[in-house]
Amino acid sequence: MTSALPRPQSLVLRSLLEPRLAEVTLRAARNSERLRLIERALRNTVSATIVHAGSKINVIPAEVELELDGRTLPGFGPDDLIREVHDLVGPDLELELVRHDPSPAEPDLTWFDGLGAIIRELDPGGIPVPMLQVGVTDGRFFSRIGIQTYGFLPLELPQDFEFTKLIHAADERVPVQALRFGAEAVGRAVERYAG
Repeated sequence: MTSALPRPQSLVLRSLLEPRLAEVTLRAARNSERLRLIERALRNTVSATIVHAGSKINVIPAEVELELDGRTLPGFGPDDLIREVHDLVGPDLELELVRHDPSPAEPDLTWFDGLGAIIRELDPGGIPVPMLQVGVTDGRFFSRIGIQTYGFLPLELPQDFEFTKLIHAADERVPVQALRFGAEAVGRAVERYAG
């Protein structure tokens, strides 16, 4: 009996699915430019975004209030995230859920094959891949009323173009050719599915 050696990508994926190896893999991701880009899609995250504290420069505040922006992976909810924060900082911290924008319980990939076909028509070497969106979109509002949304962002980018580093940066941009490709792909999707 013989077995093929697993490809490096499958080793990373397998290690993420095994809890005892996941943390080591994620720590390695922080040192890898390519893996760092997807790290947020592999764990629940929390960022302190607003801080309220004292009002006098020479008085230590009696209380500090932080507003946290938490993002959960599919299958996790606010209670899971609150439990994780308590596990990290202890039970004495008072946490209050102010707002929660739920995502669909399961992704609906009904249109994935059709959208993928459009990509392959325009770029025969292209490989459509479903992706977990780590940012927030207005699709969360449609989710509340049961409408599945797709982040169909077809761009034909040069190999050396570092698109993810430019998202929301001061010089955010894409090449004109990328927009032409995207406009053609979105146009085909609208013609095909707007019925």
